[in-house]
Amino acid sequence: MSQNGGVFATLRATPTPVRYLLGGVLINQLGAFVQTFILLYLTFRGDSVGIAGLCLAAYSVGSIFGTLAGGELTHRIGPRTTITMAMLASAPLVASIPFVTKMPVVLFLVVGLAGLVTQAYRPAAAVLLSDLMPEEHQVMGFSMMRIALNTGAALAPLIAAGLILVDWDLLFFLDGATALLYGLLAYALLPRVVAPEEHEEKKPTVDSRTAYSTMARDPKYLAYLAAVFLGTIAYAQSTTALPLEIVADKYPTSLYSAVLTISSLVLITCELKITTYIVKIPAHVAVLAGHVVNSLGFALYALAVHSGTFVILGAVFAVSGLMIAGPTMFAHPAKFPAAYKSRYMGTMQAVIGLASAIGPLFGVFTFTSLGGAFWIVIALVNGIAGLLAVYGVRAEREPVAEPETVGGVA
Repeated sequence: MSQNGGVFATLRATPTPVRYLLGGVLINQLGAFVQTFILLYLTFRGDSVGIAGLCLAAYSVGSIFGTLAGGELTHRIGPRTTITMAMLASAPLVASIPFVTKMPVVLFLVVGLAGLVTQAYRPAAAVLLSDLMPEEHQVMGFSMMRIALNTGAALAPLIAAGLILVDWDLLFFLDGATALLYGLLAYALLPRVVAPEEHEEKKPTVDSRTAYSTMARDPKYLAYLAAVFLGTIAYAQSTTALPLEIVADKYPTSLYSAVLTISSLVLITCELKITTYIVKIPAHVAVLAGHVVNSLGFALYALAVHSGTFVILGAVFAVSGLMIAGPTMFAHPAKFPAAYKSRYMGTMQAVIGLASAIGPLFGVFTFTSLGGAFWIVIALVNGIAGLLAVYGVRAEREPVAEPETVGGVA
């Protein structure tokens, strides 16, 4: 079925449960402070940079395994139950961080577990969105989820700035409160989608070993995962190496603030409209165009030494490429049969988590080593990601076999 219709047509066609789902994602993201502020918080409390860095690493590692676990749980117990359990487990963990800062081993454990359970909801939310959204509006639906995440990510620092003026501990108390609220709303408002293992014969339709071995033998999906990995590492440099570039070129830090503000505004206000055009062209064309535009943005950063205008232009191109390729890339795992979909979603998001953890380290080391050639290398890396993405999302793949029993909406 072709995807069509404008923004308002899609919004009218969006089922009420999807609106609840996206509202919950926004609420949770508004209080997502652990990964962003744990370094500042711990150093403010007097801990060493090493301890703070290990805590951030523990959260990142927990996040990677959490998305994998979330994909498996979604398959076994369904998305609503997974979201509810993940959020209700996250709430006390993140709220307890201020009470364990003087016990490093306990702190590492709490932060790592917080990363695991907090991120476990993401594959479940993506699977539920794909199950509930009309097929012709699926890519638009994933675009709306990205907007909810990005809106929350843009507003959260503003909320945090106010909380910090009162008490740093309030960051984690509010984080726990938003997780608790999302968990309760998910249980009360989201529909129960029957997991494949609960359907009819009460036995697994596809066990985890079969699902992951099928994935490992699928060269197109592996190429797609490689594209996600390289593209995420490249885009991470907009928040890692770009500040270093601005400092090296002796621009005021307000230039970086302007870049963040402009990028957020463009992404939040334009992505849905752009997606209405993107869904009318083949998926591989959309992802190729998006990566080309991304790479142009990174190449413009290489000219930043000459004028700050190139920093602004580069940011606009980079975020525009993300809007062109992102919805199609994010929605791609939803095309697989129900018995595989949650595992494929979880694996994709685990790859994003891994790349997000590696990206800053790669950026700092490579930027200091390559100097002015850095952004050309990043543009090339992103271009390779685009070519892999084209191969990965083209429709000529042999379809993954649908098992005899699949989940349905109860």
